[in-house]
Amino acid sequence: MKLQESGEMYLETILILSNTRDFVRSIDICDYMEFSKPSVSRAMSLLRTGGYIRMGDDGHITLTDSGREIAEKIYERHTVLTDALVHLGVDPGIAAQDACKIEHNLSDESFAAIKRHLEHLN
Repeated sequence: MKLQESGEMYLETILILSNTRDFVRSIDICDYMEFSKPSVSRAMSLLRTGGYIRMGDDGHITLTDSGREIAEKIYERHTVLTDALVHLGVDPGIAAQDACKIEHNLSDESFAAIKRHLEHLN
């Protein structure tokens, strides 16, 4: 099942939050993404049904292997594209916003080419 952009964003958020705290709850996602509790609850239900996350009885959310794979892919795209735009002189805040728009729609082939080009610059 191909995730929509919003699903990828939720997985990326869970990854980011799990790197900064011991556990992730729906309320943490609400706060981070500035989304309503019902929206996040619905998304978590869909991600759980799709096999991308697990939710413990304590409300803690963890990524499954497939969820982590997608989250890491999107997060890598976000960081690489943000850095590339900043390198080109774009304000860091704007670069991060633009990278978020690009990261979900860019083909694997184009992203690999961008990464190769950036590696040659360093």
